[in-house]
Amino acid sequence: MNNTSEFEIFLVCPPGLEPLLADEAREKGFAAVLPQPGGVTLQGGWREVWRANLELRGATRVLARIGSFMAFHLAQLDKRARKFPWDRVLRRDVPLRVQVTCKKSKIYHAGAASQRIETALRETLGATISPEAELTLKVRIDDNQVMFSLDTSGEPLHRRGHKEAVGKAPMRESLAALFLRQCGYDGAESVVDPMCGSGTFPIEAAEIAAGLNPGRSRSFAFEQLASFDAKAWEAMLKSPAGMPAPEQCFFGSDRDAGAIRMSRANAERAGLAHYCRFENHAADELQRPEGAPGLVIVNPPYGGRIGNKKLLYPLYGTLGQTLKERFRGWRVGIITSEPPLAKATGLPFKAQGAPVAHGGLKVWLWQTDPLR
Repeated sequence: MNNTSEFEIFLVCPPGLEPLLADEAREKGFAAVLPQPGGVTLQGGWREVWRANLELRGATRVLARIGSFMAFHLAQLDKRARKFPWDRVLRRDVPLRVQVTCKKSKIYHAGAASQRIETALRETLGATISPEAELTLKVRIDDNQVMFSLDTSGEPLHRRGHKEAVGKAPMRESLAALFLRQCGYDGAESVVDPMCGSGTFPIEAAEIAAGLNPGRSRSFAFEQLASFDAKAWEAMLKSPAGMPAPEQCFFGSDRDAGAIRMSRANAERAGLAHYCRFENHAADELQRPEGAPGLVIVNPPYGGRIGNKKLLYPLYGTLGQTLKERFRGWRVGIITSEPPLAKATGLPFKAQGAPVAHGGLKVWLWQTDPLR
């Protein structure tokens, strides 16, 4: 594998949202995009790996599948791992860790397989193996096929780099981006979140509208690879996003004054304070913003980790009543792990979609058509 060769790239995302991430990847011009369980595959080279990390909002990680071979026993794994051209992608001065999973294979002991691969890396490349290393080589032995993938992201991609303050049970930015997409949001309308926490939905929506790359403020594991070209990456970072500043506004409110302080600080760091407005009040004080109808999207407490579930029914009921009275013409999206709570809003939801894993719970996005 050299810097111009193509290989398979795997974009990780929460199960149930793969088609949405595939749509985003196609819109961004990636090739051979195909949804798979737990993510999306596409074809490309190292530039596509960098671009996926920089530009894709819905991906959790970007894995570069750098090669594979068949191995039916540990001696064969050892021999073939020693012949693998590690030096084309890995630097001997960058520590890495090895994670092995085995499934339906004659090599069934992940620990023994990991030991063989680590020894091969030390003795052929001179690599330093460390369980604390930021760079991870993922090895999947499935039906006797050994697949090597490099986690090119490092920290999960929802950590955008310009959002420091988070509240309790925060919505991950990557998940928020996919829920916005599922609601039909394309950057052309206003977005309101009446329980905004640390401001994830309004800030994410404003970034989409402004055409800002989600990875613009952070570093990535691929910068530590032998295949990395610093000049080409610098040029990619500098290329203009090509969208005008949004005309519409993005609103968040919360009854917690600390959450509003966090939201304002996060919007400031993201360079979006001018487009985002955050106010400290309860959901029943929410007023419809001026201008054309848009999207109300909210991730209320659902009693799994925060709040007593029984006490939440009046909260959901009040939210639904407020939206029905003041937000005619607006679409609504509500994320909750409790279908009865969603129904307590009294809103005319569409049919329930597939559940999505979020923070150890299964959650659903409940959507309406424009309210009448």
